[in-house]
Amino acid sequence: MRRLLQLISGLGLVLTVVPSVLVATGGIGWARHADAMLAGALLWFLTAPFWMREQGGSDAEP
Repeated sequence: MRRLLQLISGLGLVLTVVPSVLVATGGIGWARHADAMLAGALLWFLTAPFWMREQGGSDAEP
């Protein structure tokens, strides 16, 4: 499950970086860029907290 969440989070990061490059090179328009960025941000913020959570190992501070 953790690996799946990491893959989805990675897709979210790709959706926040690639559209910016495509807009700069004229590959897509601003509206499509905004939609992709919103989707990427939602994917990241909805999935990343679940796999980035500390596991409470021996190194955890009190």
